[in-house]
Parts: sequence; structure tokens; C-alpha cells
Amino acid sequence: MMISMTMMTMKMKKNKKKKRKKTKKTRKKTKKMKMKKKKKMMMMVMMMMMMMMMMMMMMMMMMMMMMMMMMMMMMMMMMMMMMMMMMMMISITYFIFDL
Repeated sequence: MMISMTMMTMKMKKNKKKKRKKTKKTRKKTKKMKMKKKKKMMMMVMMMMMMMMMMMMMMMMMMMMMMMMMMMMMMMMMMMMMMMMMMMMISITYFIFDL
């Protein structure tokens, strides 16, 4: 992407040099060309933005997935803990009854 950007800048510079020699009639054409180039540049920028957005979305999705996984793990851990607690309670009650 960077290379293309530099190329565009180079072209723009070249155009500026040419413009001085041309007459009034051709100046309008150059302006039109410039507009086209600007549009192209805008398109490039938009594409870049879109790419960035996509990347961000992907990252967010990944994060969400990770969070979900973590939550699941936490839930599992909690369940395990609860089970353990229940087992402990049962064992204690048994002990008490035995006594």
C-alpha cells in the first residue's frame, strides 16, 4: 500500500511541473484529471479504512470468543467448586450422623 501511495505522490509532482508550460485551455483538463486522481485516492483511503474496520471486527470477534471461552472455563470451575462443596457437606453430615 505504501509503495502505491509514493507512486501516486510522484505522479502528482510530475503533473505540477508540466502544468506551467500548458495554456489556459488545457488547464481545465488537468483540473479534471486531478479530480479523478483525488477520487482514486479517496477510493484507496476508503479501501484502507474498510480493511482496518474488518481487522478490528475480526479482533473483536476473537476477543469475544476468548471471553466466552474464559466464561465457560469459569463456569466449569464454579460448577466443580459447587460439586466439591456439596460433596464436603454430604461427607460432614455423614460424619455427624455417625457420631
